[in-house]
Amino acid sequence: MPALSASFRFLSRRVGAFTILLCALAAYAQAQAAGPQRVVSLGGPLTEIAFALGGGDRLVGVDASSVYPAAAAQLPKVGYYRSFSVEGVVSLQPQVVLALDHAGPPPAMEQLRKLGVQVVVLPSDPTLDALELRMDGVARALGLGDAGKRAALALRDEITKLTRAQSTQRVLLVSAHTGKLQAAGRGTAANALLRLTGARNAFDGEGYKSLSGEAVAALQPDVIVTTTLSAEASGGVQGFAAQPGLAVTPAARERRIIVMDDLLLLGFGPRLPEAVRLLQAGLAKR
Repeated sequence: MPALSASFRFLSRRVGAFTILLCALAAYAQAQAAGPQRVVSLGGPLTEIAFALGGGDRLVGVDASSVYPAAAAQLPKVGYYRSFSVEGVVSLQPQVVLALDHAGPPPAMEQLRKLGVQVVVLPSDPTLDALELRMDGVARALGLGDAGKRAALALRDEITKLTRAQSTQRVLLVSAHTGKLQAAGRGTAANALLRLTGARNAFDGEGYKSLSGEAVAALQPDVIVTTTLSAEASGGVQGFAAQPGLAVTPAARERRIIVMDDLLLLGFGPRLPEAVRLLQAGLAKR
């Protein structure tokens, strides 16, 4: 009997240890399935995608371009994504950093990796294919499976339906929040959005380019599209339209000016169908 009792106690200890091990493994698997709980986003479009997919509660810090949704504005800031603070990111103890492909500078990105931070870099191109990669990449980094891919496919279907309507107006995409007029041309998110409406860009250039008042006046756009921050920097739409060069365009004289939320116009993100509808509605009224 003593031998049997000893064997029973030994077996009980083994079973207890095995049970603890199973519980630990289950907890680990659950944590892995749930995805990282501390994430920093370097890029407004990525932040917006995280919230759109229901993973915004994982974010513990964002960059200065993350202005949407309102909850993102309440999170700690780590600087602008092109020149973010490594110390600011590390202080938030992230498990994952989401970054657009031109986040940097490069030495800062490398430093994060050397410190053992998982960095997920996603494309910034203003195309539907790149948007799908962004949405899928954010979802998988957050442990949300194929939620991003499914949402991207639904978005693509909606865009296909919206772009059946076309416009032939000449539109100038311009910002002025820095005090200088800058037009958006080929290769920019604003131009890609405009193309989805069928309207023509009055500025036949590449990227963003500063324009003089004379150059703006010579373009004679039918419609001007700008951002909320640009209008606010000029004291409102009236002040924006009164700027040298803009004031003498047909668009400004007839108040054919469309003001859009900055990230909605420039982000090429999950609200893309909303951006297309808003721009189409604005063009239809003019």
